Amino acid sequence: MNKKLQVFVSSTYTDLIEERQAAVEAILDAGHIPAGMELFKAGNESQLKTIYRWIDESDVYMLILGGRYGSIETKSEKSYTQLEYEYALSKNIPVFSVVLSQSFLTNKINSLGLSNTMEQVAPDKYQTFKSLVMSKIIREVDDCKDIKLAVHSTLNEFMRDYTLTGWVRNNNENDTLQLLKDNNSLIKENNSLNKEIQKLQEQLSAKSKEQFGNYSFDELLDILQNKYFSFPEKFFVNNTDAIINALIIFKTYYKNFCTGVPTSFFDQEEQEFLYLNICPYFLSFKLLKQEALPNNKQRYIIDTLGTDFYAELETNGYIEE
Repeated sequence: MNKKLQVFVSSTYTDLIEERQAAVEAILDAGHIPAGMELFKAGNESQLKTIYRWIDESDVYMLILGGRYGSIETKSEKSYTQLEYEYALSKNIPVFSVVLSQSFLTNKINSLGLSNTMEQVAPDKYQTFKSLVMSKIIREVDDCKDIKLAVHSTLNEFMRDYTLTGWVRNNNENDTLQLLKDNNSLIKENNSLNKEIQKLQEQLSAKSKEQFGNYSFDELLDILQNKYFSFPEKFFVNNTDAIINALIIFKTYYKNFCTGVPTSFFDQEEQEFLYLNICPYFLSFKLLKQEALPNNKQRYIIDTLGTDFYAELETNGYIEE
């Protein structure tokens, strides 16, 4: 994108005609748009407001400071050049200043004379203004060539370091129309995707609220996580009792529940412990059911609710691979 910056050039007038022309040429040569006080005649408040409006509409403010203070505005008792400079600062517009060096001013005195080059009416005001300018980042120049170099390098820095609006030429109205169509298409696609996301979120929310008996998945999960059983030490290698919550027990012994935990004539003490102490608890939530076996025996085995609950645990990442 070939962006052009509007650069407001401010300076005193009759003493800096060549210097301002050099700045304008450099701005144009860099592909940007100059604007400046030569479009106006300093002298009344309405014209000052017009200048302020031009500064507002510019991307960059450039000051060329020579040896003159310039015409003074009666209300503020400041020069129009200083008012422009202070206004640009107050609006946070990127500002850069080129200041004529002493050798540059000496050469101008030789060609224009002292009175046309250096401030004679308000030297104190000039020095105060110059001190303000010098307190900021400035480029001191020895000739018009230096001004052109300063303009090129500074505008390149501003293009890199600032997000400036600038001007962009519209070469093809059809391009704009196509952009509008593409943008409208993207908006429709985005709306469609948002609806799909909302639908999936609603499905996920409904899934998490799915009833497992009298409880939702989240409610049953919380209950099992907060119910603890003490397992005898003989079931563990380190011979210490283990306090385990019901959710871990359900996940750990799920395969046992799938094949069934039968009644007496227990061939394992652990199986007996499960049958007498654990299975009745899961039966109360209908995660397990009782089945009759031959010879008046019974077993606890996983129920449909139990398999659904285990599947939901897998879906939600509670089952480790």
